[in-house]
Amino acid sequence: MLITLVAGARPNFMKIAPIIHAIKKAQNNGTPIMYRLVHTGQHYDKKMSSDFFEQLNIPEPDINLECGGGTQAEQTAAIMVKFEKELLNNRPNLVIVVGDVTSTMACTITAKKLCIDVAHVEAGIRSGDMTMPEEINRIVTDSICDHFYTTSNYANELLRKQQVSENKIHFVGNTMIDTLYHNLHKTIQPDFWNQYQLTNKNYFLITLHRPSNVDNPEKLNSLLKEIMLATSDYPVIFPVHPRTKHIIDQLEIQYERLIMIDPQPYLQFIYLVQHTKGVITDSGGITEEATVLQIPCITLRNSTERPETITMGTNELIGDDMEKMHQCIQLILQNKWKKGTVPPLWDGKTAERIVENIAKNYLQKKVAIKETL
Repeated sequence: MLITLVAGARPNFMKIAPIIHAIKKAQNNGTPIMYRLVHTGQHYDKKMSSDFFEQLNIPEPDINLECGGGTQAEQTAAIMVKFEKELLNNRPNLVIVVGDVTSTMACTITAKKLCIDVAHVEAGIRSGDMTMPEEINRIVTDSICDHFYTTSNYANELLRKQQVSENKIHFVGNTMIDTLYHNLHKTIQPDFWNQYQLTNKNYFLITLHRPSNVDNPEKLNSLLKEIMLATSDYPVIFPVHPRTKHIIDQLEIQYERLIMIDPQPYLQFIYLVQHTKGVITDSGGITEEATVLQIPCITLRNSTERPETITMGTNELIGDDMEKMHQCIQLILQNKWKKGTVPPLWDGKTAERIVENIAKNYLQKKVAIKETL
């Protein structure tokens, strides 16, 4: 059996990595399952070097489709054209897509038009915000894929409401958390740690990348100002995306406590999350990691596709309410933040359950059919 694994951006590889490890484990146990790793090149990242794949303990992709740049439509079209050629040259039994980037949707459509089954890892999550390209990608992918590997009961219920057959919904957990658990003992202290005299729980960590937060210079300036006012005299670590940094440079933002750094490799970034006083973010994935690590997390969005990080975890959704942000940061500073729990099946064994399910659906059924002939 051949599986094509699709990734289009750095977070996708963190979700794919444990699946690769689980496939290799299955191979060692005699399961006839192979994989081909396809990078669509959707997000160009100069830091996507051999060190990145070495940190995740996975091989470099079998092919990079090099579909970076362009508008949403141009990128979708480029991925579909090149991925179709890849599938025609290396036709798999199953395509696995993860997350909600453009590659997820584009590769799902392409595979289904070639009558190839598609499994969606992280299926069924929704923010309800149709202004987010990711929401469109989730809806389209889940409307045509064949297997739905879910991270939460919220996702299960949503899929049931959309009349997805029960035998297609597989509640397995969260592969992003598999990667987190697998690497916790290997996290690396960043090079700048001693330079800025950082210590455990003596700094805040912020990440901002949503267009609604960073594309408007006035909005970004205001956000950073309020964050700096609220965080007392604590250093604030800010890994800055190059596009965001260009806007910040234009604003000539300068705060003595604001430490702007390049985006960090995975092991260094998780080290920063592990040891921070609190996270202020607009990312979904970091809210999951913060929940598992029991780190207070404030999300600058009006909606989330990961409600379990709020109802069970350490995350709070505040939108644009700066007064609420000040209140939340005060709770963190006073060590009065809510105590969260880890959602069910976020136990580091998600990928093993996925591969076991694939073997059951594609290999065991074939054996059963042969035996009846």
